[in-house]
Amino acid sequence: MSPLLWTSKSTRHLAKELQRLGHQVSYRTVARMLGDIGFSLQANSRTREGKQHSDRDAQFQYINKTVRSFQRRGLPVISVDAKKQEIVGNFQNRGREWQPKGQPERVRTHNFADKDLGKVIPYGVYDQTQNNGWVSVGIDHNTAAFATATIREWWRRMGAVTYPSADELLITSDAGGSNGIRCRLWKKGLQDLANELNFKLTVCHFPPGTSKWNKIEHRMFCHITENWRGRPLISRAVIVNLIGSTTTETGLTINADLDPNSYPKGIKVSDQEMAAIKITAHKFHGDWNYTIAPHR
Repeated sequence: MSPLLWTSKSTRHLAKELQRLGHQVSYRTVARMLGDIGFSLQANSRTREGKQHSDRDAQFQYINKTVRSFQRRGLPVISVDAKKQEIVGNFQNRGREWQPKGQPERVRTHNFADKDLGKVIPYGVYDQTQNNGWVSVGIDHNTAAFATATIREWWRRMGAVTYPSADELLITSDAGGSNGIRCRLWKKGLQDLANELNFKLTVCHFPPGTSKWNKIEHRMFCHITENWRGRPLISRAVIVNLIGSTTTETGLTINADLDPNSYPKGIKVSDQEMAAIKITAHKFHGDWNYTIAPHR
């Protein structure tokens, strides 16, 4: 193996190696020569994906077909996911914001979580038809119970007003995490929600490894990140308000609130409870696409 695989190829290092071999050359000359032969400084490009499922494209087409069918009938279609955890306190937040010259926002030197403020978990619901969303800012754990509680809160605060005659809801979500394909608590929580709302819940999961295609990622979460760039998230109230004040020129609006409830990890769903879930697998990839009906 070439030693160059394990060393920095900076112009200074390259110049030293050339000098060691008897060439009188400076690092500036090396930089110019690299430019002359078509080289430039470049960052890594995140374009390679893992192994793709053979039905990946077919699932995208199935999701698109199902979404359009619901929208034509005036039924709600939402995209759900959890945003990355954020530490609360006077810590550095990526990005730059306008400040008086020479007066940057001063933050702590190390990003160690504050034991009193801890972290927050924003879980979002994006209405693909209305271009608006809801975010519950949790303070405990990102579990399936938290995910379904957020959908319930979205319906209570926003969905029921927008879709008063709805008898079914379509949810698009990732294949993993708290709303994953194999998560029993997710399905159990959806059954409880279907019973409470008294209508069907249809779920379409994106294929494994394709979470970036979930609408909520590039229609809502990215704008939240842009809105609070360069601002320390000094308190839970600041986080909720920054999320709630996020808008776009295309009309996006977001409502947000703190969810102070506890969502413990490790809750098991028994085989008997799973058997009681009134779930119907779709003909195409029933593990990715299914409908849960209320018991009454």
